[in-house]
Amino acid sequence: MSAPAGRSLHRQLLLWLLLPQLVLWLVAAFGAYRLASRHADELVDASLLQAARALARQIKPTASGLFVDLPRSAQDILAADPEDRVMYTVSSPPGQLLLGDARLPPPPGTPALNEPVFFDATVPEPMRVVSLDLHLGAAGAADSALRVQIARSSAPRELLARRMLLDTALPLSLLIALMSMVVWAGIRRGLKPLAELQQQMEGRRADALDPIQLQAAPPEVGALAGAVNELLGQVQQSLATQRRFISDAAHQLRTPLAGLKSQTELALDATTDPALRQRLQRVHESAVRGARLVSQLLVLARAEPEAASAQGWAAVDCGRLVREVTAEWVPRALAAGCDLGAEVVDESLSVQGVELLLREALVNLIDNAVRYAGRGAAITVRLRRAGDDVWIDVEDNGPGLPPELRGRAFERFVRGSTMGEGCGLGLAIVREIVEHHGGSAALLPAAPQGCIARLTLPLG
Repeated sequence: MSAPAGRSLHRQLLLWLLLPQLVLWLVAAFGAYRLASRHADELVDASLLQAARALARQIKPTASGLFVDLPRSAQDILAADPEDRVMYTVSSPPGQLLLGDARLPPPPGTPALNEPVFFDATVPEPMRVVSLDLHLGAAGAADSALRVQIARSSAPRELLARRMLLDTALPLSLLIALMSMVVWAGIRRGLKPLAELQQQMEGRRADALDPIQLQAAPPEVGALAGAVNELLGQVQQSLATQRRFISDAAHQLRTPLAGLKSQTELALDATTDPALRQRLQRVHESAVRGARLVSQLLVLARAEPEAASAQGWAAVDCGRLVREVTAEWVPRALAAGCDLGAEVVDESLSVQGVELLLREALVNLIDNAVRYAGRGAAITVRLRRAGDDVWIDVEDNGPGLPPELRGRAFERFVRGSTMGEGCGLGLAIVREIVEHHGGSAALLPAAPQGCIARLTLPLG
């Protein structure tokens, strides 16, 4: 069971690099808004104080009281803009209205003379208010105290703060976007050696054990590729050891089995005792079966993809291969009472592969047909083209195989009949060889009876 797939390394790096930028952008935007609000407050407060001092200069003490020199045009200017509403109040002593709007609240606390007090009030909309207390008469005279208040709507101040925020946030956003693109491109470039390593591994055959070659890989990826190359080297060494063991074991087993077979044949010729001959015959059959099993196990080991990769691939002339193998098996087929022949429809067909293994596959199919088709059977080895494939059929008119056994016949140690001396590896070897060559093997019913063993191989 494979482990669950983790999150993409590309996405994780992108997330962990862009997330701090997003947080930085939010903090910078908040700081820019606070800074813009503070500067807007300072600008508004400065204009309010300037207006309050200008209004105070228009109030002059006289013998009969205070004279307010505020022309009508100045009052119209104060109330001209409905979106930037301005209110004012003049009181002397503070709290006793002389001029303006009585809705303006007094400043909080006890203001000092000539010191402006700024505060926010709602009358009835949010407004920024400045209150300035002045002393116009002789020191200590209560009737000489003057309070001038001017209020301005907060909407223009907030609008100014938003404009300053936009003027700051827009270039900052463009900078963050540019940085994000640079980070994304940097991550792609940094992970490119991993993508190259993935492509090399995905494009390999299972039997390709040559080292991985990476161009200008960073040390981290180079270390990973080195570890993979070391593993591939160990696998290659292990397979070489396995092949040597199989070859040595087959050689060591073949010699005593061949000796046992020869000795039993000599013993059969030298004895006339029926009981002893029966026992010697069983020993002889076991020796023959053992020798064939060893031979087929060796071929099966050679047909494995890892072992077959060590053998040379070349173009194989299918017509020549069919004719040669068929000619070699004609004497054995005649001895078994079978009529064996070849039918080559196209002489120019060839495939890419290992000729020794393809020859072994065809030999196993002909051997099966000769063993199980029965005496008097006709066996035809047929070569033809089918689209972009080559078909090699071994057809016989024997009893055939039941449908339930055709699919399982290519499994190891599965026999379709109890007749003969087979061990259930012939068709398994055929499948291993053909699949390694990119083809397939199948058993089909023949008409009116019999079996067709078909090899399908891609044209070379």
